[in-house]
Amino acid sequence: MEVEYNPDEICEMIETARVLFSSEGALIDVSIPVIVVGDIHGQYVDLQRIFAAVGRPGRTRFLFLGDYVDRGPQSLECICSLVAWKIAYPKRIFLLRGNHEFASVNREYGFYDELAARFSVGQAMRLWKEFNDLFSIFPFSALIKNRILCMHGGLSPHLESLNDIRNIKMPVMEVFPDTLEQDLVWSDPKLDIKGYEPNKLRNVSVAFGEDIVYKTCKRLNLDLIIRAHQVLN
Repeated sequence: MEVEYNPDEICEMIETARVLFSSEGALIDVSIPVIVVGDIHGQYVDLQRIFAAVGRPGRTRFLFLGDYVDRGPQSLECICSLVAWKIAYPKRIFLLRGNHEFASVNREYGFYDELAARFSVGQAMRLWKEFNDLFSIFPFSALIKNRILCMHGGLSPHLESLNDIRNIKMPVMEVFPDTLEQDLVWSDPKLDIKGYEPNKLRNVSVAFGEDIVYKTCKRLNLDLIIRAHQVLN
């Protein structure tokens, strides 16, 4: 079911959320227990099913790994719901940035078109810009109990220490080639390689081998890397 929204109220919500996200930085610390959730991509019904299955943010701690918008039919419901939950329970729900939380991507893959279909041209453009301004201060990565590193995309040759993530200067409006920011939202693992190579699957960022996962965990004193960005078979 499509929810009716008032554009002015959405902008007020975004302004309130901006204060919360501005205080978090590029790397956030998350305690346990926590439910980690991958790509939502506008599937509002699935988002509600997740909450119904494991509890809502007031009772359960959530970490979402990005890609809330595009592809699916209800990007607006998904992002409005999650941002509203963030405002209500800022220490119970955490939202990382995915590669679709960039204007260059969500202009082409459905979010802007959904807004344009539901609002006037002026309102749609205003909301699209406001949301992308908010996305520009979403964290890139989360550290669960100092032992589990989470991000949307994957690892990077520019990641030598956790301070490399902490030191990312926010806001980040767009990512550029050969940067940590790009890799955190775009890179992919590849089983048949060692080290890093260009990501031929996406023609952007890098692919990394299993050896990189082990080396990164050892160097950063981690037990696990959790990512999203791809469908599990």
